[in-house]
Amino acid sequence: MAFQLSPGVVTTEIDLTTIIPAVSTTNGGFVGDFEWGPANTIITLDSENTLVNIFGKPTNNSAISFFSAASFLAYGNNLKVVRAINSSSKNATANGTGVLIENNDQWFNTYRATTTANSGWGNTNFIGVAATHPGALGNSIKVAYCPAGNASLFSSWAYNSFFDAAPGTSQYAASKGAANDEIHVVVIDATGQIATGGTPAGTNAAGAVLETWKNLSVASDAKNWDGSPNFYGDVLASQSNWIRWLSHPANTTNWGTVATSGVTYVGVGGLSSGVANGTTLSGGVYASATDANKQVSWDKLKDGDSVDVSLLITGDASGTVAQYIIDNVAEYRKDCVAFLSPSSANVVNNPGSEVTAITTQKNTNIFRSSSYAVFDSGWKYMFDKYNNVYRWIPLNADIAGLCARTDTTNDPWFSPAGLNRGQIKNVVKLSWNPNKTNRDDLYKIGVNPVVAFPGEGTVLFGDKTMLTKPSAFERINVRRLFIVLEKAIATAAKYSLFEFNDEFTRSQFVSLVEPFLRDVQGLRGIYDFRVVCDETNNTPEVIDRNEFIGDIYIKPARSINFIQLNFVAVRTGVAFEEIVGRF
Repeated sequence: MAFQLSPGVVTTEIDLTTIIPAVSTTNGGFVGDFEWGPANTIITLDSENTLVNIFGKPTNNSAISFFSAASFLAYGNNLKVVRAINSSSKNATANGTGVLIENNDQWFNTYRATTTANSGWGNTNFIGVAATHPGALGNSIKVAYCPAGNASLFSSWAYNSFFDAAPGTSQYAASKGAANDEIHVVVIDATGQIATGGTPAGTNAAGAVLETWKNLSVASDAKNWDGSPNFYGDVLASQSNWIRWLSHPANTTNWGTVATSGVTYVGVGGLSSGVANGTTLSGGVYASATDANKQVSWDKLKDGDSVDVSLLITGDASGTVAQYIIDNVAEYRKDCVAFLSPSSANVVNNPGSEVTAITTQKNTNIFRSSSYAVFDSGWKYMFDKYNNVYRWIPLNADIAGLCARTDTTNDPWFSPAGLNRGQIKNVVKLSWNPNKTNRDDLYKIGVNPVVAFPGEGTVLFGDKTMLTKPSAFERINVRRLFIVLEKAIATAAKYSLFEFNDEFTRSQFVSLVEPFLRDVQGLRGIYDFRVVCDETNNTPEVIDRNEFIGDIYIKPARSINFIQLNFVAVRTGVAFEEIVGRF
């Protein structure tokens, strides 16, 4: 207790109510090749609608990535997605040269800090703007603007009906003694491709107004009444779905400076109606992501301390990328599982040779033994409602989704396979339906068959990991059980750091862990356990090394993979007691 120099009362609190915290196990992680959306930054999706809003509708280039993400979201509601980007991809710009701006952080570091006049991003009379994201879809964006001091132009402006009055002086600028800082901005779907998700536009789609921004400010420090930023560069970057600011028009005065007494913001002199009524962006390019691009993006999900993911979806990853995910994300973190499918060529339109092809792929690729990876047997045929076509999609997102759904309906230590929990969604047909002989051949090499049973649906019919040696960890439920136990107990154990390694701390640790394990045992996750944390494993040598050791022994629950039913015919005069147990 604290030493006192004079009489008094000191109160203290000692918190002995700490518990093992719940940890998330349903969060998915995925790197996709999309034609639109922020790149190399983690975006959390909760539904297919959010997927469409951020990454756009599926195209022939993005369909497998899109429907892999959508398939997982049919089971769970937390998917962290990173868009992989090829450096040849470009954001469309006002000057048509294109520029690669991957995400908000890159925009802020490269362009926001400058607040400069036109630097080649548009003609001298136009704001320098770029499409929000890299991709050819940005070539359909048209931008029009009207700054303060153009009242006569505003009356004939093609978009004046969207605004109550011409731009003038904002309340913020007026309070600082500045004037004429306001600007109206309009974003238009010039060709109609945005409305149709990048497909050829219908006659009624072109020219639709996508966004209007009224009374923004060209003062770099401008604020709204509630204190939120009103500088047009910041507002467009943080709120517009379609454009980013790059630079001011060259023929302006004071744009991008702070609002101070006596400052008047002068717009473009003699702004023509042609410029005011809009400039269509161009130079936007989509280039498919390479394996190297995808590996860079997977590194965004590598840090277990800052990114919480448990189920890694590989989509149609090549063998090189899949192995990279296993080695450098799943096994590096050791708190998540990667889900893989065979390549489409091995199982789609390859009748009679699927088992041989899958076996060859596993043997010739660099896949190695790992309990942090799961391999399934094929692809599914599903309907693309956005384009009215059918597409082949790998099943690994569904298998990850089954794990997410099992976490919700049961617990992570239950097997996601079988008729009770292994039903696959949104399947028109499988690329192939393994028979019993096929399933025997697949299972012995660690491939989990997905089977369509007449009248019973399409089902995951195996629960092995890619671990080749005989071990409890060759089962998905055991691997995920230990991930939960290790993650939860390790989180709680952090609060023992820098405490004394004495009997009190060790007893406190045991008292923390044992109730948690009893709960898991009561929920059928383990058969038995023991926690040892005393002087037998925390010897004087351990204490002198500033270490602390807790040994946790677990008998994991096992899923049933094989059932034998013995039917014994018995003569009428024989008592059952005479023969039970003899066969």
